[in-house]
Amino acid sequence: MRFFSKSLTCLLLFLLLLSVGSFQAVAADKLDVNSATVEQLVEIKGVGDVIARRIVDYRQQHNGFTSLAELSEVKGIGDKKLEQMTPYLTLVKAK
Repeated sequence: MRFFSKSLTCLLLFLLLLSVGSFQAVAADKLDVNSATVEQLVEIKGVGDVIARRIVDYRQQHNGFTSLAELSEVKGIGDKKLEQMTPYLTLVKAK
């Protein structure tokens, strides 16, 4: 019985650590829209060189983005494209 208890505890601990690691990996894959380069932005499906350059230009002209929704102010990014991009982006507030 003692062996079973230790085995179950180890298994649960392993699963917990595995799930935490997966969560961190997902978060790490997101790009910060306030620091991403053109080269990084074009890796997002649906974002080409022109849109990526416009995002960076807008960010520089407006001292960064204050929300992901503000991306819709960038020429060429409508509601549909914003919805497609959002899962791949995060926002660290501009300084």
